[in-house]
Amino acid sequence: MRSAFDKFISWTGLAMAAVLILAGGLLWWANSFIGDQVHDQLAMQSITMPSGDALSGLPKSDADALKQYAGSPLDTGPEAKAFANHYILVHMNEASGGQTYEEVSGQFMQMSADKTANPDDVAALGQLRQTLFMGDTLRGLLLYGYAFATIGTIAGIAAIVSFAGAALLLVLFGLGIWHARRAEQTEKGEVVGAVPQAV
Repeated sequence: MRSAFDKFISWTGLAMAAVLILAGGLLWWANSFIGDQVHDQLAMQSITMPSGDALSGLPKSDADALKQYAGSPLDTGPEAKAFANHYILVHMNEASGGQTYEEVSGQFMQMSADKTANPDDVAALGQLRQTLFMGDTLRGLLLYGYAFATIGTIAGIAAIVSFAGAALLLVLFGLGIWHARRAEQTEKGEVVGAVPQAV
């Protein structure tokens, strides 16, 4: 009875190991696919991370966040996040005095409707509105790249955990089968020992 139970548990563990190996393979494929796509799409933009004077003009915290990537091609998720949040956003805030695209756009629409507004002021505000729109669009795309890169990293970690779990289950399967055989031999010995011996 014990032998049959051990075999049942062992074969169940083997089935679970097979599922984990399959899941690990799919997760590893997702990690590789996402990593390749993020790298290729970012590399196509031909953006070089700021360095030298471009960094010295930034606030210290932003410059520090970018220094590790200085001068390198922007082709990874972390670089995309750093460029979006510590370079583009800094220049957008500097140009708009910390105002968002929505705020500047509202002002532009009001000023455009005002017949007494100075045309040069309207044009300048329209240019700022366009700059913020383009900055927000680029930031959004870069941060999407960072988000997908993070998902790829998580998939890679999950793949490693799945493979480790499968390896553990395979070891336990081997031990379970070994224990089932020993239990089976013990059970047979007990049965043989229980048979009355002829005199």
